[in-house]
Amino acid sequence: MPVLSLPITPSLFSLYKLAILGAFTLVLVTTPLVRKFALQFGRVDIPSARKVHVEPIARLGGIAICLGTVVALLLALLLGGSQALPAEAVSSLLIVLMGSLGFFAIGISDDVFMLPPLVRLGMQAAVAGLVWQAGVRVEFVTIPGLGLTHLGWLSLPVTVIWLAGVVNAINWIDGLDGLASGVGAIAAATSFLICLYTGQVASALVMVALLGSLLGFLVFNFNPAQIFMGDGGSYFIGFLLAGVGITGLVKTATATAVFLPLLVLAVPLLDMSAVILARLRQGQSPFLADKRHLHHRLLKVGLPHRLTVL
Repeated sequence: MPVLSLPITPSLFSLYKLAILGAFTLVLVTTPLVRKFALQFGRVDIPSARKVHVEPIARLGGIAICLGTVVALLLALLLGGSQALPAEAVSSLLIVLMGSLGFFAIGISDDVFMLPPLVRLGMQAAVAGLVWQAGVRVEFVTIPGLGLTHLGWLSLPVTVIWLAGVVNAINWIDGLDGLASGVGAIAAATSFLICLYTGQVASALVMVALLGSLLGFLVFNFNPAQIFMGDGGSYFIGFLLAGVGITGLVKTATATAVFLPLLVLAVPLLDMSAVILARLRQGQSPFLADKRHLHHRLLKVGLPHRLTVL
C-alpha cells in the first residue's frame, strides 16, 4: 500500500512550526487579557432562552484569535516565508489576510453595536466583492464528466456567496462551548494537509497558523467556557477557511477539487442550509435566532454538552 508523502522542505517545516507555535503561544497569552477587558467593560454574552450557558460569559475572544493568527503569519513571512514561498502565493495570502481582517471588523462591530442582519450581510458582500476584485475568486469548477468549466461573469456572485456562506455557517454553529473553535480546528488541520499534498504551500501556512490559534483558544473555550469568540472570531475563522478554500483547495484542476472545501466544511454548511430551509418553510426570516441547529437538537434529546461538541 503506498504511503502518503507530503512535500515539506526543511525551510517550510521551520515556517509551519513557527506559525503554529507562535499562534498558539500568542493566543494563550492574550486570551486572559481580552477576557479581563471584556468583563471590565461589560462585553459579555447574557443568558437567554435560546442559549445554553446560565451566567454571563466574556465575549470578544476573537480578538485573541485574530491577533495570534495575523502576528504569527507576519512573523513567518518576515523570517523567511517571503523567500521560501512563491511570490504569487504570498500575494494571494496577503489578500486573504486583508479580507479576514475586514470580516473581523464586521464581526467586532456586531459584537459591540448589534448590527441588523441585512446590514451585516451587505457589509459581508461588500468585503467579499473587494476580495474578488483583488484577485481571490472562484473562476472555474471541475465537474466529473464535463471537465473544466469557467464561470465567466458568474465568478463574482459565486465567490461572494461562498465567502459569506462559510462565514455565516461557522457563526451559526457557535452555540456551544468549544464547538465553532473545535470544528474550525478540524477544518484547518484537514485543509492544511490537503494544501500540502496539492503543493499549495502558502495556503497551508495560513491554515497551520489558524490551527495554532484555535488550539490555544480551546484551552479557554472548551466546556465550561471562560470566554466566547463572538462574531468577530467566527467571522475571522470562517473567512480564512473560505478564502483558503479558493486559494488552496480549488486551485488544483482535478475532477474532485471543487468538492474538497465542501467536504471539509460539510457539517456547518449542511446545518446552516437545513435551518434556513426550515425557517423559510414556516414563513420566518432566515436570520431568526432559534434552537433548530443540530447542536440544539442533540442537547434536547439528552446528549451531554461535551459529548455534543465532540
